Amino acid sequence: MSLKSEIQLDRLPKHVAIIMDGNGRWAAKRSQERNLGHEQGAVAVRQTVEAAAEIGIEFLTLYAFSTENWNRPKEEVDALMNLLVRSIHNETPTLMKNNIRLRAIGNLDSLDQKTCGILNEAIEKTSKNTRMTLVLALSYSSRWEITEAVKTIAKAVQQGQISVDEISADTVKDALNTTFMPSPDLLIRTSGEYRISNFLLWQLAYTELYFTDVLWPDFNKEELYKALIDYQKRERRFGKTSQQLANTPK
Repeated sequence: MSLKSEIQLDRLPKHVAIIMDGNGRWAAKRSQERNLGHEQGAVAVRQTVEAAAEIGIEFLTLYAFSTENWNRPKEEVDALMNLLVRSIHNETPTLMKNNIRLRAIGNLDSLDQKTCGILNEAIEKTSKNTRMTLVLALSYSSRWEITEAVKTIAKAVQQGQISVDEISADTVKDALNTTFMPSPDLLIRTSGEYRISNFLLWQLAYTELYFTDVLWPDFNKEELYKALIDYQKRERRFGKTSQQLANTPK
């Protein structure tokens, strides 16, 4: 029996973010090239996106390519970019069929022209979809994002649009790439690593963290359901006490 039946649909996280890790190790365990792991990882993406949309997740953010990933061997980077272009092109009809909107965050100007073209075409084509928003973090790092936000705010101060004393947490939030979506309620990281890896550092302040030993190519709907069930067992206090939460009107 599927674990899906154990999930409380009225207590779903609104936003789930995933650090998809373990493609290379999955391939190495099978004495295969790393690119095969990335290919199988794309299958896991499809299953996870479908499962998240089916169950009612509103936002799903996938850490697809970090700024640090540019330091990998050129042939692997080229293969990843080709896979990305191919996947976006092939999956756009499925996104349309399932009413899923595509967005992207990161230093998209660093992507090659072909990748940007395919990505922007898919974003535009799916822009009116409302069932779920799928966000791809591409050439993304949180330190880059926060640095860019600081520059934006500094320019606004320099131009007299805002004073230093008016800068607040909301000012920073509105200057980030992610201003269009809520902070994640749940972060999942696969492959047994216990790191955030420069991902959504500002946004993860009160996010529940879930780590699994499962390598990303082996992640599927049931693994997502396990993470959701674990999330629903937790008490989210946001700095308050359990007693305060118990006394808060529903």
